[in-house]
Amino acid sequence: MSNGESHSSLDANFTFCNSGRVEEIPPAQSGGNVMLLNGKTAVISGAASPRGIGLATARLFAEHGARVAILDLDQSAAQAAAESLGSGHIGLACNVADRNACLRAAEAAIAAFGQIDILINNAGITQPLKFMEIEPGHWDAVLDVNLRGVLYLSQAFVPHMRARRRGSIVCMSSVSAQRGGGIFGGPHYSAAKAGVLGLAKAMARELGPDGIRVNCVTPGLIQTDITGGKMTDEMRSEILKSIPLNRLGDARDVAGAYLFLASDLSAYITGAVIDVNGGMLIHG
Repeated sequence: MSNGESHSSLDANFTFCNSGRVEEIPPAQSGGNVMLLNGKTAVISGAASPRGIGLATARLFAEHGARVAILDLDQSAAQAAAESLGSGHIGLACNVADRNACLRAAEAAIAAFGQIDILINNAGITQPLKFMEIEPGHWDAVLDVNLRGVLYLSQAFVPHMRARRRGSIVCMSSVSAQRGGGIFGGPHYSAAKAGVLGLAKAMARELGPDGIRVNCVTPGLIQTDITGGKMTDEMRSEILKSIPLNRLGDARDVAGAYLFLASDLSAYITGAVIDVNGGMLIHG
């Protein structure tokens, strides 16, 4: 399940890139660069799309020494994405809107890595509908994946993090939650992403005493499969007028924010919202 992709029902089943327990990746040599996630493990939902934010995040995390479990609706796509990162990573099929599927994915990831330090609630879908066009099925699909999925997947991993008294959870929201609408997402998408902000802040308050941090990122217009082929030159020109940095975002721009919030650089940050929008929305 990747951002911008349709939601369908699929029970979780698991394929490991290596047989049995995944061994820890040896410390990487990176020309003297600091490895922010060395020895850490991360689970990233909606991370199999080739041009998506999830896979860009998985790549960046792997570059910084993390072992990564990629979750996606499509098992073969999740496995292929994990294998593209190198050895020591796993791909799991999981429908985040299915609570039992999330529990099975958590069990498999913990069994493979022994511990989970980071959860990135990245999976999401969008629909470009106007307010009066939203039917019950549209509402259910968008709210299920974008909001219910954050609840279920977080619930699946929180007991493990509580037992270890540590963990970082980062949730994908959107600038559309803050400004009341986006370009490629309808009002139900804005409602779901606003719900993510409220849920994550409540989680941060409740889980803080357990050593678990919970934060959000709110991307603006990022060049992924959601925007691919849907934006005319005229639309791009108009949009750029509202962005002080005068460019659209790339998936790796959001991945960088995820990396910061996942790492110990943000050890005293919880309940925060990091904007990644080039200045499209500057708060007063």
